Amino acid sequence: MIVPAPFADSQFATISGHRMHYRDAGAGRPVIMLHGNPNWSYYFRNLIDSLKATHRCLVPDHIGCGLSDKPADRDYPYRLERRISDITEWIDGLQLTEPVTLIVHDWGGMIGCGWAVEHVEQVERLVILNTGAFPLPKQKPVPWQLRLARTPGLGSLLVRGFNAFSEGAVRSCVTRCPMPADVARSYCAPYDSWSNRRAVHRFVQDIPLNEQHPSWVAVSKTAQGLHRLQSKPMMIGWGARDFVFDDHFLAEWRVRFPQAHVRYFPDCGHYILEDAQEELIPLISDFVRGKEIS
Repeated sequence: MIVPAPFADSQFATISGHRMHYRDAGAGRPVIMLHGNPNWSYYFRNLIDSLKATHRCLVPDHIGCGLSDKPADRDYPYRLERRISDITEWIDGLQLTEPVTLIVHDWGGMIGCGWAVEHVEQVERLVILNTGAFPLPKQKPVPWQLRLARTPGLGSLLVRGFNAFSEGAVRSCVTRCPMPADVARSYCAPYDSWSNRRAVHRFVQDIPLNEQHPSWVAVSKTAQGLHRLQSKPMMIGWGARDFVFDDHFLAEWRVRFPQAHVRYFPDCGHYILEDAQEELIPLISDFVRGKEIS
């Protein structure tokens, strides 16, 4: 089994009996970065390096992901409501004395905004990267890749047996140029067995597509509370060639936050911090530091 080594700044917190890994890099005003699926804190490595000279970067791996514990189903519910609770418990444990900048991608958007709408006074600004915090837009069809991964039996075989979701992401989620082999291996390293891919599959299964889904209530609650964040400075970095979080999602963000600074990359995919890193990381860093961006 290939297990990636902890970073020099790795820390661990016990969250409801499970060990959560997080990076704690730099010093200054806090920045929290939340990843999605199939991903881990490695996604933010370059942004951490850009910000840690002036800010304290706090970047967890969700339970079941990265270097965090990967509990069995009987020991952990793998539902959105619990994910939000985990992040709330973790942030409370940090005992931060200043408001945070929240940077979210993919599932990190729903989890992070789920926390943020209930802790508005603790939020300084937000950076949104190819994500959602509301139900699937009505005009957006469910991508065939997600339907396939959610198919009973077949989905488990593909996602947990053949690692098709993680291996597919490092190929299809970058569209400017292929991901370097060593970077791709690092993305997939924590998900090297049937058991260690549990969270990857459970995240896909937890996408609430209708009101009967167990996580629909949590999604709806977050969506209804987003207006509480309208006074917060927001930057949106968007890869147009994302087959899930596409322009339908971006349009929803624009309607809800018309004041947001939007940076749109027509040739970039879901892993926007890989595809557009040379342009986007300096822009995000300036925004986090309070500099004017045109």
